[in-house]
Amino acid sequence: MIVSSTEPITLVGGGLLSAADFNLTLPLAPGLVAADGGADRALAFGHSPQAVIGDFDSITDKARAAIPKEQQHLMAEQDSTDFEKALREVSAPLIIGIGFTGARMDHQLAVFNTLVRYPEKRCILLGEHEVLALCPPSFRLDVAAGTTVSLFPMGAVEGVSDGLKWPIGGLHFAPDGQSGTSNMATGPIDIAVTAPKLLMMLPRAVLPQMVEALLNTASHWQG
Repeated sequence: MIVSSTEPITLVGGGLLSAADFNLTLPLAPGLVAADGGADRALAFGHSPQAVIGDFDSITDKARAAIPKEQQHLMAEQDSTDFEKALREVSAPLIIGIGFTGARMDHQLAVFNTLVRYPEKRCILLGEHEVLALCPPSFRLDVAAGTTVSLFPMGAVEGVSDGLKWPIGGLHFAPDGQSGTSNMATGPIDIAVTAPKLLMMLPRAVLPQMVEALLNTASHWQG
């Protein structure tokens, strides 16, 4: 591993982000790592990453000059995205990704694909309006009644739930079949799923609860 931490890590990409993103994530995940051009975005908001990982096709010379060379980790292979390179080379209890949504649709889909292919990584993506993560085998999330809970399958998966207005028990989720968008919490929710294939999306304000849920869940997928 390039980065090994006992504390959660904020991972910054080159997509859409704001100062509010750093203000929200750094208190929860104080370590900062950049995926390639994410280094420029971090520096622009006054934050210096402890490591930069990627193929370095988007980081600027200015950013490279501002970051010590020993903290720059070039991975030239082109068979993976910079998000994937960084995700697999960071070991931490939890990773919160910012700057990985909202810019290009193909990049965003590739990030979702990576989450499913590295299910052992506890990772949350922060978007402009939502937070997104891969559902662990089972978890409890403390949210208020009326909170929107969307579930989208990246493969065939089933599950059971408690605390959702429309329970998912008995449903057969698939990318070309049943999805679970725009469900609603009736209070704290409990969800268990059969495979690491289901993405959950909730309002951005739920990030602290989602961090707590993923850190405290006793079970998680194995790589």
